[in-house]
Amino acid sequence: MTKKPKNYTPHPDEPLFHACHKRPVTRRDMIAQGMLAGTGTLVGTSLLGVLSNPLYAELSPDIADLRDNLCGLSAQGAGKIPFIAIELAGGANMAGSNVLVGGRGGQLDFLTTEGYSKMGLPGDMVPNLVNPDTETRDFINNELGLSFHSDSAFLRGILDKFSVGNRANVNGAVIPARSENDTANNPHNPMYGIYKAGAGGSLLDLIGSQNTQSGARSMAPSGMIIPAALPTKVDRPSDVTGLVDVGDLLNVLSQEDAVRVMESMQRISEMKMTQTESNVTRQQDIEDWVNCGYVKSADLADRFGDPTTLDPTLDTDIVGASGIFSQDEFDNDREFQKTASVMKMVINGYAGAGTITMGGYDYHGGGRRTGEVRDFRAGRCMGACLEYAARMNKPLMLYVYSDGSLASDGTIDDTENGRGKGNWTGDNSSTAASFFLVYNPNGRAQLIGATPEAQAVHQQLGYMRPDASVETSSTPAANNVNLLVETVILNYMALHGEQNQFAGLFPTHGLGNSTMLDSLTAFEPIVNGTISR
Repeated sequence: MTKKPKNYTPHPDEPLFHACHKRPVTRRDMIAQGMLAGTGTLVGTSLLGVLSNPLYAELSPDIADLRDNLCGLSAQGAGKIPFIAIELAGGANMAGSNVLVGGRGGQLDFLTTEGYSKMGLPGDMVPNLVNPDTETRDFINNELGLSFHSDSAFLRGILDKFSVGNRANVNGAVIPARSENDTANNPHNPMYGIYKAGAGGSLLDLIGSQNTQSGARSMAPSGMIIPAALPTKVDRPSDVTGLVDVGDLLNVLSQEDAVRVMESMQRISEMKMTQTESNVTRQQDIEDWVNCGYVKSADLADRFGDPTTLDPTLDTDIVGASGIFSQDEFDNDREFQKTASVMKMVINGYAGAGTITMGGYDYHGGGRRTGEVRDFRAGRCMGACLEYAARMNKPLMLYVYSDGSLASDGTIDDTENGRGKGNWTGDNSSTAASFFLVYNPNGRAQLIGATPEAQAVHQQLGYMRPDASVETSSTPAANNVNLLVETVILNYMALHGEQNQFAGLFPTHGLGNSTMLDSLTAFEPIVNGTISR
């Protein structure tokens, strides 16, 4: 085997090998170390599928009412804020070198120099360092409301894809919270809770780039799983265009005529079924399911008879000279294709929420340069989601999480991609955090609190000890991944002004009383909504 040069930077898609880790044996292990990209199959709507799905058991004699209100056909986005989660599988750095974290007073309640070193920042890059020439803290960037380290790879990636004019409409919050390292057993994924809070799509309710129960590498909390809302796997443009299949009618008829034929079939079927007597106990249920099957097919032909309207590769806001990704970028990077496919579905309301899993974020031991390159690409995917939401004039909640975290021993990587920062030398769950960004086309989301000091503690939900370890008593979520998920869902509901319904939807939640719920909420509402399920 050819020996790699000392300062070699692995390609972002190159697998990572760790002598200190057990041999990867499961699919999820391989995703974390970048050895597997994730594949699967996608099954479209069919009449037999409808017959087996009690979600479509509504019936009305009026086809317009059936199509608009019943039979499980959701309006675009169900009137809720689109929600995208990005999972960086393997234990990525979130805090300090990317999103700033601090003590009780918030992000800018600075930690010790030793603490920042643990987070990969040498003494000449700590955020509290004042430039004597400008008398400013040059290592803090708050263009997005949430404070990032100015040389954060996430931030550089976001700003690469997110246009200057749209940045003033973003804000965010960080949640210092431990999770176990290198394991998909963390119940990190919030999709089912977001669905229960009302998110839905006109084609699908939930999607994810992994063919798993959560749609991601990490699990969903077991108590939240809703079998009827199982995420559909979407990680490439062909998955999106393959969602809609109305058969051969559109090969011989116009889209309008095909819709009329299907509606006529529905009327004939309904008439025949109502004239037929049967001893089948669930006769009415069967009639309803079949009836809605025809209605759903007609609706698909009406809305999506031309599946190219769903194709992200043909969306000039996504790909091409005026797109977020150049044609070359899109053609040669699977993570960009995956991101484009999910964001196209979710932001346009075809799906209510979706998860993008990116593998290979167990990057310690490969020099700081390995993590910087991969974090930069992840940031570009984050920026793409925010930019597309802005171009579509839609709000978006973007949540970023990882299984565990890592730490530096203070040794410096002086290579070009290492950027003079501390090498990541091992896993460390105590430095972990998650964060979310909110894009609001009507203006930056407002933090809760009447004073800057009060707002600062709503922008950082929990806090770190001076040595850069999560203070596990700072919030219920700080040492419990299930409660971290609940905190994210609470904040999603709060953006709709529905946080007072949280306890009713999740009666066994562990976040505490109403006072605690208020303390775990970052923003004032940006839309008004009504939970429909």
